[in-house]
Amino acid sequence: MRDWNDIERTVLTSRSVTSDNAASGFDPAPARLTVGIVSAGRVGSALGAALERAGHIVFGVAAISDASKHRARLRLPDSEILPIEEVAARSELLLLAVPDSELAGLVRGLASSGAVRPGTIVVHTSGANGVGVLAPLAEIGALPLAIHPAMTFTGHDEDVSRLGNACFGITAADDIGYAIAQSLVIEMGGEPVRVSEENRALYHAALAHGSNHLVTVVLDAVEALREALSGPGLLGQQIVDDQPNGLAERLLAPLASAALDNALRRGQSALTGPVARGDAEAVAAHLAALEATDERLAAGYRAMSLRTAERAKTNPALIELLEGRR
Repeated sequence: MRDWNDIERTVLTSRSVTSDNAASGFDPAPARLTVGIVSAGRVGSALGAALERAGHIVFGVAAISDASKHRARLRLPDSEILPIEEVAARSELLLLAVPDSELAGLVRGLASSGAVRPGTIVVHTSGANGVGVLAPLAEIGALPLAIHPAMTFTGHDEDVSRLGNACFGITAADDIGYAIAQSLVIEMGGEPVRVSEENRALYHAALAHGSNHLVTVVLDAVEALREALSGPGLLGQQIVDDQPNGLAERLLAPLASAALDNALRRGQSALTGPVARGDAEAVAAHLAALEATDERLAAGYRAMSLRTAERAKTNPALIELLEGRR
């Protein structure tokens, strides 16, 4: 097992050496790491495929469910499906791509088993955790890294290509760790972003709020649109039903896409609509219509409208309405 400084030099120089010699046609066989993956879920299989594209060798995958085994064979056909302890023992880079709730128990189990050798780079993909959760392995000489792709994974082919446009939140215990994490992310085509250990929970909360809750808001809007569009339509108009990618979704898509783009590009000035204008009468009508359709949907609209009104510093009477004080 190479020491950490050697591994750091290996990862940092592999891309530059290849690039420098590309013009001459000389391939120096860039240095590689042997990679083992625990869990061939959507994230683990996609990162494994990206690491293979970068020239590393994913030799083994620990997969239990039939779906994980199928995904491993499909995305990492040259890798063996092996027990966790064997994957850990043979890895120079051990990727732990398990759900957040399972990570701490897995780490403790690996540490007590003695399967992880000193000098192994151990990476987890949890957004909520930094390197503290890897302390039991760090104590026996492993190099702990948290490398979280800030992207949603579908389990389909587009996952690997999307990594090229994704940022990765990285946390390490020291400068050597940060250098290795940064290099691995760049090799996978992503953009590394440093996140301090104490801010991992805030980092993860922000991403969940901006992505998971966005899905909820959009699906609530689609549900309301389906109700609004029910009944006879125009000649040739698609029937409104509960299937995805229908008329309601097509109606909302350009507006939602533009709103997201404007928010990311222009910030606070992207706020428009009756809440931002302080139109209490229009918002009251919205609430009445939504409550008649689904009280839970109306409650979500009220909560988001209140936050929007606070951001826009709008009509105090509207804020009173949304707070239920009038």
